[in-house]
Amino acid sequence: MKNLEVDYVIIGSGFGGSVSALRLAEKGYKVLVIEKGKWFKGEDFPDNNWQLKKWIWEPKLGLKGFFKMTFLNHVTVLSGVGVGGGSLTYANTLPIPKSEFFRTGSWASLNNWETLLQPFYKTAYKMLGAEVNPKLFDADKTLQNIAKNSGKEAHFEPTKVAVYFGETGITVGDPYFNGKGPDRTGCIFCGACMTGCKFNAKNTLDKNYLHLAQQLGVEILAEKEVVDVKPINVNDGSNGYIVTFKSSLGNKKIETITTKGVVFAGGVLGTVPLLLKLKSTSLPNLSNCIGRFVRTNNESLHIVTSTEKKPKDFSKGIAIGSILHTDENSHLEPVRYGEGSGFFRTLSIPFVYGSNVFSRILGLIKLFFTKPTLIFKTVFAKNYAQRSTVLLFMQTLDSTIRIKLGKVTKMKTEQEEGETPSAFIAEAMKLSKEYGKEVNGIPYANITDMLLGTPTTAHILGGAVMGENAEKGVIDKNCNVFGYNNMMVCDGSIISANPGVNPSLSITAISEYALSTIPIKN
Repeated sequence: MKNLEVDYVIIGSGFGGSVSALRLAEKGYKVLVIEKGKWFKGEDFPDNNWQLKKWIWEPKLGLKGFFKMTFLNHVTVLSGVGVGGGSLTYANTLPIPKSEFFRTGSWASLNNWETLLQPFYKTAYKMLGAEVNPKLFDADKTLQNIAKNSGKEAHFEPTKVAVYFGETGITVGDPYFNGKGPDRTGCIFCGACMTGCKFNAKNTLDKNYLHLAQQLGVEILAEKEVVDVKPINVNDGSNGYIVTFKSSLGNKKIETITTKGVVFAGGVLGTVPLLLKLKSTSLPNLSNCIGRFVRTNNESLHIVTSTEKKPKDFSKGIAIGSILHTDENSHLEPVRYGEGSGFFRTLSIPFVYGSNVFSRILGLIKLFFTKPTLIFKTVFAKNYAQRSTVLLFMQTLDSTIRIKLGKVTKMKTEQEEGETPSAFIAEAMKLSKEYGKEVNGIPYANITDMLLGTPTTAHILGGAVMGENAEKGVIDKNCNVFGYNNMMVCDGSIISANPGVNPSLSITAISEYALSTIPIKN
């Protein structure tokens, strides 16, 4: 163990990986973070999402951005890639789930999670610079009108988000970490959070956890992808591991490093397929539960484009500035992109119900005949981002799928428990139509959602869940991997129930708790 090069290798730099890097470094460990995506500064982000080379991550096609779309059998997944992981492209929103989340799923009996995690949620709020959104803009006010009309205004509220507001456009010295953090600039409410904040207001992980971790000596290797983790001599990893990695941008050179411990933190789409691969090769002791109990937030994404003659500007504000709790299980958020970001119009079509693809196509044809003017105006609308709102509907109602390695594609999914994830949620459609009436528009959705019935999600969770033992989960209640020493998972794959809301805060808080159980280095 004395001859190992580092104490911990962390695979991925999202919410769990960033927490792990800082907290391990604070305890005296030598840490290396390996991230397959790139480093980004403000000037590196695209002006809008038509600049695909800067926005989308698909290096085989020459696209080296930070936003990834993954098409699986049962769901289309939106995720982030880069130093800072999903924080580069997420909508900053940091809600605490309702009590049901802490009392269900494979982790429910392992701890009194709601009480135990309270201080760690507070720490996560502080580290991520969470503040209540101080300004509502047109998309938020439209949702607020819907809440009023339905008698639910008391259930409408501004979101708590990881954004520095301060004075609009004014740069100040670090307001969070007693001068140890970078300068910050007050949000200008341009709506471009999800195409990368060019104006230094969004509290991405490279500006808090990773920034502080680097000051403690943590090294971050970007544009590298881990391909193997192999125990040294002893099968349970008690002698450490050899981690093998290569360039994620095409260079075939193989590199290795030896380490005492490993933290898997590549998100569901990074950690789960890697663990599945390693179980069949160098880590056979891994649980058979890898890839099981994968969830979304049972969500639906619709786009409504206004055709009003004097349209409001739905691009102004922060990515998600408000939330409506429609009932005890459901939530609706208006989502915006900044001015000029109209790429998603190329992937969307009017959304209609139908029991199969043929009935939906017939319904679409009928819609073209009954509302041709409205269809024409929405399809060819100028200033698409300014006229459009993405409506994100989420529920705590549960169903799970299973991820397996594919023979043709990298991954495939199978239905597991509960109903198959569906793009057709009646309440979501009802709310989208109500929003459409407010702005003289109709709901659109991703083409795959409409034709295949598979939902689009930005919140893929599970696949390496907690359990009482290896027969019921991949990790224990402290995120330690069953079957191996000094091996953890800290990312969205550990989420063991359906939070029903944006999960980044919960991933951060649970990772904070897990890392608090690691002793200080002797």
